[in-house]
Amino acid sequence: MRKDNVHLLTLTAIFAAAITIMTAYILHIPIPTGGYIHLGDALIYLAACLLPLPYAVGAAAIGAGLADLLTAPVWVLPTLVIKAMVVLFFTSRSEHILCRRNCAAIVLAGLFSPAAYALAGCAMAGTMSAFVPQFLGTLVQAIGSGALFIVIAPALDGVKLKERVGA
Repeated sequence: MRKDNVHLLTLTAIFAAAITIMTAYILHIPIPTGGYIHLGDALIYLAACLLPLPYAVGAAAIGAGLADLLTAPVWVLPTLVIKAMVVLFFTSRSEHILCRRNCAAIVLAGLFSPAAYALAGCAMAGTMSAFVPQFLGTLVQAIGSGALFIVIAPALDGVKLKERVGA
């Protein structure tokens, strides 16, 4: 049992680090309404498909939270909550990364995350007029991350990553 915990904690830490780097530094594009566009959510989706729920939540919240701490600290608290909730749409219980539920999860997460960030942006700005610009900027991010996930997931299923990772 202890060996399994170390394995899962190690995978969680690797995912958190990869999410931080992908979110904060790789294709990181600031948007005028606040925040930025990135492809880090694709790794959050992947972590949610490979790791048991508590570990996936930890990887997503820590990884995205650290990215915001490094680049846009005002978003850290909303990110901790939003990214932890995004993981809930996915399942790691399927034999494949790209299963029916995870395909639906891409759409649900792709709508939930922009809406949640737009509401957080409205709370920070003190006006609902911030909703549409924030939603649209974050929607671009969600579409990009979803597209990247759809491209890499079949390849990872092809090499039987879930079996190799053993999470």
